[in-house]
Amino acid sequence: MYRRHPLPRIWLITDERQGDSLWTALDVLPETAGVVFRHYSLAAEQRRALFERVRLTGGGKRLCLLGGTARLAADWGADGSYGSPTGRRALTSIRAVPVHNRRELAAAERAGADLVFLSPLHPTRSHPDAPALGRLRFAVITRRARVPVIALGGIKAGAREDWSRLNAYGWAGIDAWTEAGD
Repeated sequence: MYRRHPLPRIWLITDERQGDSLWTALDVLPETAGVVFRHYSLAAEQRRALFERVRLTGGGKRLCLLGGTARLAADWGADGSYGSPTGRRALTSIRAVPVHNRRELAAAERAGADLVFLSPLHPTRSHPDAPALGRLRFAVITRRARVPVIALGGIKAGAREDWSRLNAYGWAGIDAWTEAGD
């Protein structure tokens, strides 16, 4: 499948809680990172305007930008979608799916996901009541994964995990990028 970008190993997940620190996070992202644009609570026009601002803020970086449904991602010119693995997609787009267990991972694989975000690896502020998978359970879930798996949840700035030991392709964070800019 042709893509404008190789699949990044490092990701920023946007979130309303970031506020203005979103811009700091975008500044400290590595050159070839990815961004999953969420901001689901915004009205459609505001969300689109923020998406465009995120795209422009990436400047000269070759950021891979995912967001919304396949149709929305295509309409906005994103590199792919993030969410449910159902529905059609353009041949050139990336389909990324959030998963939380082996069953959801298998369903995403069957649906043709290109990439999955498995969470939460560690306890996280985003979902304080969700039980963390921990390193061992995460590695067991991903052991036979047929798609790249991105570790998400409670990852701190400057994480020095050995992602290959977890069978992870890479990692993503929300707060980690804000902390990295502080």
